[in-house]
Amino acid sequence: MKTIELKATKRDNLGKTATKQLRKEGKVPCVLYGGEETIHAATLLKDFNKLIYTPDVHLVKLDVDGTVHNAVIQDVQFHPVSDDALHVDFLQIFEDKPVVIEIPVKVKGLAAGVKAGGKLTIEQRKLKVKGLAKDLPAQLEIDITNLGLGKGIQVGHLSFDNLELLNNKNQVVVSVKLTRAARAAGQTAEE
Repeated sequence: MKTIELKATKRDNLGKTATKQLRKEGKVPCVLYGGEETIHAATLLKDFNKLIYTPDVHLVKLDVDGTVHNAVIQDVQFHPVSDDALHVDFLQIFEDKPVVIEIPVKVKGLAAGVKAGGKLTIEQRKLKVKGLAKDLPAQLEIDITNLGLGKGIQVGHLSFDNLELLNNKNQVVVSVKLTRAARAAGQTAEE
């Protein structure tokens, strides 16, 4: 998994007025949970945008006034019109404690159902997993080579080393749907 460094400054004023002033200065207020104490900080919006506007999941080395904390993004609140980040919650992670995080899905191979005229549909772009930080991959690769026409892969059929999948076991991740062209070709072959 990729790691990104982010510099932040500790903030003491936590009210609405101080938060508005931070946003005017181009900063994002953030909170770091999960450690011995809760830390309120602020980071530059332009630095933070590299972290959230990407499909990848990153581990964050959050440098708060010289003290480095390992963390992951727990929650981001966005402005409804400008889509800028308004507030960020970080969860501090430790080497010996498992973390729950959503990791993107990547399909590998060409499905047999697609060769037969079907359409590949990715139902779940991310899956929620639980595991130690050292075991978290950048992406969850799913081999779809043997996926036939009208078939799908459910969460219950997947397994990854040292990771526990937390999504519903019956939830479909990837499927090959029957298209009208494939259905017409099948009817013509039958006749």
